[in-house]
Amino acid sequence: MIDATDSSSTRPYLIRALYEWCTDNGFTPFVAVLVDDTVRVPNEYVKDGEIVLNISFDATSSLQLGNDFIEFKGRFGGVARDILVPVNRVLAIYARENGQGMAFPMLAASEGATAEIRPTETKPASLSSVSSPAEKHPTTTPKPPGGTKPSLTRIK
Repeated sequence: MIDATDSSSTRPYLIRALYEWCTDNGFTPFVAVLVDDTVRVPNEYVKDGEIVLNISFDATSSLQLGNDFIEFKGRFGGVARDILVPVNRVLAIYARENGQGMAFPMLAASEGATAEIRPTETKPASLSSVSSPAEKHPTTTPKPPGGTKPSLTRIK
């Protein structure tokens, strides 16, 4: 019998599911990534240790959403780059147009760079607001119910 602690992470499966949901509904899937030395992205686009990547079909070439890595070729400032993101460095995946998606917990500093929070400790949260350059009118960001704790939004 397989113990839950011996099973693989649900994170890559949830990323693939939300990517598919975004594309099926005509939304643009974005991933927010916590950058460290295991992440291969253009450093000039990293802000505060994070980068947001458009992983839509139109923005990528050779996209692979694997169990361990997200890999693709993308253009940054007109220059083609090879992108490699370990799945455990993904902070969130969401639709640019409405902010719906899922946020993932990150590692505690004491756990090391390769450890991942176990599924029993995972508490996915919804993203309540996403600003994009295309937005012309500011919107009010709703406060999560129950204070500052994130909440899960059901996607139909």
